[in-house]
Amino acid sequence: MPKKIRELKKLLLKAGFIYRQGKGSHQVWSHLSLIEPIVIARKDGDDAPIYLEKQVNEVLKQLEEMENSEE
Repeated sequence: MPKKIRELKKLLLKAGFIYRQGKGSHQVWSHLSLIEPIVIARKDGDDAPIYLEKQVNEVLKQLEEMENSEE
């Protein structure tokens, strides 16, 4: 079962991402340690598309690896 958009946003906030409102329903999520932002363009109650779930998981994994390499 796919995650909801609100669940992905919660994960990003917990990981230290900040967001700014884009055009319409778009939100641009960025992190100080990463170059590429994540754009979310759906309502909180919608199911997240597979590509967006994969993108969020990959970015969270990247951040975790960066934290582990600093230690």
